Formats: sequence, structure tokens, C-alpha cells
Amino acid sequence: MIRVLLADDHSILRDGLRRLIDGAGDMVVVAEAGDGREAIHKAGEFLPDVAVVDISMPGPDGLEVVERIRAAHPKTAILVLTMHEEEQYVVRALGAGAGGYITKRAAADQLLKGIRRVHEGGRYLSEVAAEALARRIGKGPSGGSALDALSTREIQVLRSLALGKRNREIAESYGISVKTVDTYRFRLLKKLGLRNNAELARFAIQNRIVET
Repeated sequence: MIRVLLADDHSILRDGLRRLIDGAGDMVVVAEAGDGREAIHKAGEFLPDVAVVDISMPGPDGLEVVERIRAAHPKTAILVLTMHEEEQYVVRALGAGAGGYITKRAAADQLLKGIRRVHEGGRYLSEVAAEALARRIGKGPSGGSALDALSTREIQVLRSLALGKRNREIAESYGISVKTVDTYRFRLLKKLGLRNNAELARFAIQNRIVET
């Protein structure tokens, strides 16, 4: 029996996913989490075989959760289940240690296939995620966007600023100092050629780093 942790801040969605997974016959949900911090804690408490993780969660985001769980519990495979279809997120989630990536538009049976595949040590991408990854590879090293010049932490700080979070909130989410957040903000402005937080927020929306 595959033991699964569900991490998503939408309780109604988690209820539906739990029924789907528990009804599959070969897997069971052993724990649920409504934010990134709880997901990291419950991964350590329940040691699931597979963690199904959303990217957009309060506290540490999904990319951070993937990285921390993989570092602390390498036997736990991770499948990202998210609304984000952008190639940036696919590439960065896989780079952080996720074994699979499925968008929420995918059919329900793909989630079950994905859980089984990553549990076996394989990789699983939904059709949309595979297309996004192929598109990114097809661009080659010189065909990337301005986002490619940003580190994952810079993307996380950019997203947080665009969501209106204060520097102290961002610092607490990622276990860094307020001064370090300021440093990341300065780097973002410099790399992107922008002047202030309003322009950072506009850039994040235009590049679908945040949902509108």
C-alpha cells in the first residue's frame, strides 16, 4: 500500500483527492497539510512514500517544500500537482527534486498513475507539463526568458513581493533574514531592470509567476 501525504491549501480539493486516492485500492492518504510549513512537518512525522505537493501554498511555497522534504527524507518521492503550467515551474520543480509534475487540468487517473510511477522511482509528467518542458529545452541555452537569469530563491521572493507579503513574512517563510530578503529584492530590480515593487508585481503577473 502506497502511503500518501496531500499538501494543498484548498480543503475541498484535498477532500476530493483523498476520496480518489483512498478508492484506488493500492494507496491511502496518511496525512494532509494546508500550508508549506505543515507539509514539511507532517512529512517528518508520517514518513509517507509519496508527497503530492501544490506549488502555491501559504508559508514556504511548493518549491521550497519539495527541496526540504527531499533533503530530509530522500525516500519520500514527490509529485507536484498544481495549476501552474509555465515551463519555469516545471523545470524548477524537477530541479528541486520532484519526481513528477501534473497540472490540475489533467485527468484524475493521471494523478494515480503519477503516484505509482514516482513511488517506483520513475518520472511522470502530464501532457501539459511535458509540452512545457519540451518547449523550454527547444529554446536552447540562448533562447530563455528573463526569468532564466533568476535563481529559484529570487523567483520565490519575487512571487512573495508580488503577492504583497512584507519582508518579515518572506523571511519567516524561507528561514532567511529580513536583510537577505532586501538583498534578493535589490538583485531582482537590478537583473530585471525595474525600479520598484509595483514594477516587480507587474512583471510577475505578465510572466504568470502569480495568479490573477
